[in-house]
Amino acid sequence: MKPEESDSFWGGIIKAMGLVFGDIGTSPIYTLTVVFALTKPTLDNVFGVLSLVVWTLTILVTVEYVWLAMSLEHKGQGGAIVLREILFNVTKSSRLVSFGGIITFIGVSLLLGDGVITPAISILSAVEGIELIPGLGSVRQEMLILIAIGIAVALFIFQSRGTDRVAWTFGPIMLIWFSALVLFGLASLLTAPQLIKAISPYYAIKFFQENGLASFFVLSEVILCATGGEALYADMGHLGRKPIIHAWYFVFAALLINYLGQGAFALHHPEAKNLLFGMVQHQASFLYIPFLVLTIAATVIASQAMISGVFSVVYQGITTRLMPLMKIKYTSSRLQTQIYIGSVNWFLLMAVILMLLIFKRSENLASAYGLAVTGSMTVTGIMMILIFTKTTRWKVPLAVSVVIIDFIYLLSTFGKLPEGAYWSLVIASIPLIMMLIWTKGQRFLFQRLRPLSMESFLVSYEQIYARGKNIDGTALFFTRQWDIVPPYVIHCIIGSQIIYEKNVFISINRTDDPFGVDTSCRKGVGTGLDVLEIKAGYMEVVDVENLLKQNGIQEKIIFYGVEDITTQNPLWRLFSMIKKQSPNFVQFHKLPSRKLHGVVTRVEM
Repeated sequence: MKPEESDSFWGGIIKAMGLVFGDIGTSPIYTLTVVFALTKPTLDNVFGVLSLVVWTLTILVTVEYVWLAMSLEHKGQGGAIVLREILFNVTKSSRLVSFGGIITFIGVSLLLGDGVITPAISILSAVEGIELIPGLGSVRQEMLILIAIGIAVALFIFQSRGTDRVAWTFGPIMLIWFSALVLFGLASLLTAPQLIKAISPYYAIKFFQENGLASFFVLSEVILCATGGEALYADMGHLGRKPIIHAWYFVFAALLINYLGQGAFALHHPEAKNLLFGMVQHQASFLYIPFLVLTIAATVIASQAMISGVFSVVYQGITTRLMPLMKIKYTSSRLQTQIYIGSVNWFLLMAVILMLLIFKRSENLASAYGLAVTGSMTVTGIMMILIFTKTTRWKVPLAVSVVIIDFIYLLSTFGKLPEGAYWSLVIASIPLIMMLIWTKGQRFLFQRLRPLSMESFLVSYEQIYARGKNIDGTALFFTRQWDIVPPYVIHCIIGSQIIYEKNVFISINRTDDPFGVDTSCRKGVGTGLDVLEIKAGYMEVVDVENLLKQNGIQEKIIFYGVEDITTQNPLWRLFSMIKKQSPNFVQFHKLPSRKLHGVVTRVEM
């Protein structure tokens, strides 16, 4: 059953609001506040900025993601790694494959960098609303930072317990949030209804004509309204395409009304420190505290969606061998996408706390925000062009136009580098360097190990087996490919002549599809030697023990290889360190420890 068929029309929309639109849905908290802190809210400027916001959401979210990217799905899945798999399937050009692989690394890394700044700016901007509560206007910024850190710590600690139990509450809360944005925005817009004309692109063009180069740098703040747009595509596998698209049109209308309302409020109250909170307090001060609580809840949900998205991206990276193995906890018996990766979780928490302590205020964080987002959008756009040139060519001109606009926004954010935007690049560089070293190291290690073909291996195997000095029971050996015998197996069986009555080679290979598990057993490859091939989707959770039972395999011992790398090369030393810190294959698949026996192979790199 496809995801979009599993829920009712309205049920799918409400779920999408909770799981997909938290980030982009909370951008009204800070976007126009940051823009009008740098640009005086005169009538012409308000018209121009609002027009830019409307067309930024239209082009960079509706056109790029809803119309173009979401038409590129693989078994219902979306995201940067999915685009890579699609590209590999539609082209045989080694240059395109290499180029697509490199920019995929960059796109994934930027998304992970975005995953650090999103919780920091979302939570802190909401907490700063406390300053507008009567009697709390003099609260120290240090206290607000401590509150934000406390919320972040609680959020990340909660991850190990899983979000499956409370995910059903996310949608209704976000529905209330978007409804509140509409009501307060509409009430404010009625005080300056002429701002509806800002929907016309004429005012955006006029803004550029009147402000020249200054308007170019305003784009780096306007882009904040589209942060989280990439979640529409990345999270497609959770719910399906249709519910997300249907929900987006409601969310788009709610955001549009609220931004227009904030523009009206800015015209009448140019001195306001925070437009959204000021607008709500001005209209209904008795509702301000409930609205503040709702805002904090919405930002926590937005952060949760980003964290879950990061876990999914990392898991895809692990199963497609772009990243090293990491310990994974599956937090839901129903949803395969509900996972917890402890090392990633604590890295994100430390990075979020670091961002809060360095930048101190949400407007300072906004200076660092946007570079990773626009970079990720540009990468998505380039990948779409590469794919459309091989599939749907009539979409190429539209995709090229979108990428040009993406690139303009990306260039505008370069002006933020001295203000702290370099932090998103510093954070993104960590997974990028890890992926480059890991993939290159794995290829070089495989070459240095010098595995044997099955045909060559069987010559010596049959001679040893024929001696009849075989151990009772069944031994399992894990191999990457069933017909390529790794050195540890050669060392164990041929070198040490440890051979059992029944030996089974098991290979686990990931397919281009996200889900699905298929097993095939080759009997009698050699005397007392069988092969079990497991083919699983790259998002699939493989229960190896259960698959062994299904195929009637009762193992006595499980052998696995451990590489002891010796090198003077600093790059390979780093690779060796990463490999030692990551769990090995059998730990990743949680095989029974009492049956495990590691075989060490020394490798010089």
